[in-house]
Amino acid sequence: MTIATTAPGVERRITAGGYLVCLGGIVWRESLRFLHQRGRFLSALVRPLVWLFIFAAGFRATLGVSIIPPYETYVLYEVYIAPGLIAMIQLFNGLQSSLSMVYDREVGAMRILLVSPYPRWFLLVSKLVAGIAVSLLQVYAFLLVAYFWDVQPDDPIGYLTVLPALILTGFMLGAMGLAMSSVFKQLENFASVMNFVIFPMFFASSALYPLWRVQQASIPLYEICRYNPFTSAVELIRFALYRQIDWTSLAVVAGCSVVFLAAAIFAYDPSTGLTSRRGGPDAGK
Repeated sequence: MTIATTAPGVERRITAGGYLVCLGGIVWRESLRFLHQRGRFLSALVRPLVWLFIFAAGFRATLGVSIIPPYETYVLYEVYIAPGLIAMIQLFNGLQSSLSMVYDREVGAMRILLVSPYPRWFLLVSKLVAGIAVSLLQVYAFLLVAYFWDVQPDDPIGYLTVLPALILTGFMLGAMGLAMSSVFKQLENFASVMNFVIFPMFFASSALYPLWRVQQASIPLYEICRYNPFTSAVELIRFALYRQIDWTSLAVVAGCSVVFLAAAIFAYDPSTGLTSRRGGPDAGK
């Protein structure tokens, strides 16, 4: 298959093999960057493990969890928060990957790719795929450590059934980060905004406590948690670990993925997007 793309006065043809090489190159570059940044891997594990080993031990007696789907019996608090911690890993990874996009777009390799004949949507999806691949390594490393802490699904098959949910939630959170990265030109600005996104999304969700407990405490907060896309991501992972599908969460995550990706593609479009208006790599084209 051959796909033709045109530029002013120049006709360029990109084969399907060219797309695969481009995708593989972006994924490989992101993987090498992750492997060389050992501190990033350790920090990705330390955050959820602190919650699992320290906070869960302290809150176990206070925040007991009743029998709620998908659980068929009472579970320990650390078992309940494990899906939320998995989603937290993906949330941090998605925004950190987008943080690198801010640098790459201005002075890095992505600046060159953005003016290449490859379609913008393909480059952005390739960046998302690379970020998802990295997040999967982090999540399964966390699950391996949690296994020795006796935090595991009731059936080992759950480690496989959760994989599609991890891919979809990673896609949604990564697309959200990409859409946000289009607004900023400096790493310092984007890093400061991350704190206004990560922590509200994480704490105003079902990651640390069931929504029925939030409803008992505050109805307005309950509504915020219920409509938080991160809550749907957590519940999709939670049910998938127990070989079940939460169809409402699946619909919300899939819908938000499409919306966030569309926003990112629009923002990075050289003719109508924000990067062009702010003097990005295609400004003046």
